[in-house]
Amino acid sequence: MNKITILWVDDEIDLLKPHILFLEAKNYTVVTCKSGQEALEELLETRVDIVFLDENMPGISGLETLSEIKILDSTLPVVMITKSEEELIMEEAIGSKIADYLIKPVNPNQILLSLKKNLDHSRLVSEKTTADYQQEFRKIAMDLSMVNTLEEWVELYKKLIYWELQLEEIEDSSMFEILESQKVEANNQFSKFIDKNYEDWFASKDAPILSHTLFKKWIAPELKNNKTLLVVIDNLRYDQWCAFEDTVNSFYKKTKESAYFSILPTATQYARNAIFSGLTPLEMEKRHPEWWKNDTDEGGKNLFEDKFLGAQIKRLGLDIKWEYHKISSLKQGKQLSQNFKSQKENHLTAIVYNFVDMLSHSKTEMEVIKELASNDKAYRSLTKSWFKNSPLLEIIQQAQSMGMKLIITTDHGTINVKQPSKVIGDKETSLNLRYKTGRSLSYENKEVVAATNPKNIQLPSINMSSSFIFAKNDMFFAYPNNYNHYVNYYRNTYQHGGVSLEEMIIPFVVLEPK
Repeated sequence: MNKITILWVDDEIDLLKPHILFLEAKNYTVVTCKSGQEALEELLETRVDIVFLDENMPGISGLETLSEIKILDSTLPVVMITKSEEELIMEEAIGSKIADYLIKPVNPNQILLSLKKNLDHSRLVSEKTTADYQQEFRKIAMDLSMVNTLEEWVELYKKLIYWELQLEEIEDSSMFEILESQKVEANNQFSKFIDKNYEDWFASKDAPILSHTLFKKWIAPELKNNKTLLVVIDNLRYDQWCAFEDTVNSFYKKTKESAYFSILPTATQYARNAIFSGLTPLEMEKRHPEWWKNDTDEGGKNLFEDKFLGAQIKRLGLDIKWEYHKISSLKQGKQLSQNFKSQKENHLTAIVYNFVDMLSHSKTEMEVIKELASNDKAYRSLTKSWFKNSPLLEIIQQAQSMGMKLIITTDHGTINVKQPSKVIGDKETSLNLRYKTGRSLSYENKEVVAATNPKNIQLPSINMSSSFIFAKNDMFFAYPNNYNHYVNYYRNTYQHGGVSLEEMIIPFVVLEPK
């Protein structure tokens, strides 16, 4: 490992000899200069790793030298050292992106700490994160063998997300591979849990919050005191919410964050219609056949969410003024942003935002998106970049300035599918890669959660002998005909409709304006 070279700039450099000897004893190389001009000339000749810069020097000042250093090399860390605690100088230095700010007299340990913070930061964080995860790994493995309640599954899934976000910041692929294997094992166990318990949720008073009970149980109570903006971001995973949460926190403070469970299939026409109707798919088909469409019916499957919402609001006896907006394009988003002040009299403004869903489908169809979202880390990054530059953020900023409460949630998540599962069905079988419904389905039992009587899980039957199957873990259904082409085309794409932590455990967040 090469020795670290420090450039120390101070017009009283001779008085700092003890500090320099201390650093050299720690195996650092220290180059000294007595003025800003001398330092700039030295930087043209010598490669250094960090600069300690006195603010108060004759000739060009420390702040002026700092500006010139940033022109020479914007990435070079500069630690400003000053006798002054004047706020303006601190603000100017911080605004110029200094790495650290020290007040004289400094002691050797302060200097050493600043060096480690700025030069060894990545290594130290990596070592600490790896050690912490190695310790946590054993606890997660133990939890996996014992987890048996919904609350424990939510806690475990959030823990896996936490470590995924921590480990992606360090360069240790071996740790990441271990975490990936734990996620696979967690999804295997979760699929068994759903297979065993899901049907009971529809008959139990202790059932978790599901898509069709979300509005009544969690959203409606929030509408009593504040005008509210409800944002349903289609197809948003919990880790994607974590990726852009900080951006939202610039304008809102979180008062509640919970996970709820998407119904099966974890697909828009089922889960999102259930949110807005407050009904299960079976109930929707019976009560509102004019609005509900089954998989084999022609036409859009989510064309009547506003009608469903209106019927639910009336059924719940809510005397409120409300509007519903579906955003499926940049143009629609900008139009709503430009006219958002027209929502100020509404008790509820509900927005369905479709970008993340379009992104996941584009990964299947477009090579450039396959490159940009090649894995979960890239998928999160792309989601964060979209959000920070989207009309949705502009809408949220306006809602904050209007004093509106904000609720952010989704209808289901998505999973990167890796393993094909062979299935055979007739021409009436649905097309989704993560679930199938139809007659005489032939499949691998161990790779699916099967519902041979759909009514038991509140799903309509297309005909008397129809059943549903849901892919487990990161499986996707493939027909034997043209099998290899099909598998190569769909492997490593984002799909939803099946049973996984990523698809079923999804965020519900309530925020108040700052």
